[in-house]
Amino acid sequence: MNRVTKLALTALLAGFAASSANAEGKAEDGEAVFKKCMACHRVGEGAKNQVGPVLNGVLGRKAGTAPDYAYSELNKAAGANGLDWNAERIFTYLEDPNAFLKKYLADAGKADLAQGQTKMPFKLTDKQDREDVIAYLKKFSPGN
Repeated sequence: MNRVTKLALTALLAGFAASSANAEGKAEDGEAVFKKCMACHRVGEGAKNQVGPVLNGVLGRKAGTAPDYAYSELNKAAGANGLDWNAERIFTYLEDPNAFLKKYLADAGKADLAQGQTKMPFKLTDKQDREDVIAYLKKFSPGN
């Protein structure tokens, strides 16, 4: 490789590393973003289900299975067909919950179950807000 090619490759790799580092959200910023979520959800010690389920332990949990919460049929069907929550799935879900669940079921060959609506009408469309709130939720999901 010539010197110019090496420099270009080094710059490209440095840029990729920087963008990858920024892909992680900031939990402290996510705590502020989560205030929008608190209209329906709670986290932390003593949290109880509200309009939405408690989000303690959501990362790694099967969809539609938080104890003592009455999920929509759409959410329960996704969980019954293998949907478990990881950061990538939550990131996509938060942008458009209904579209995400319906696509998940269709991709799983269960389009017939992709009916109705989730109880979550809220959409968190800002990419950085989604990354930050996921970083915040990780604090309440042991092992993630």
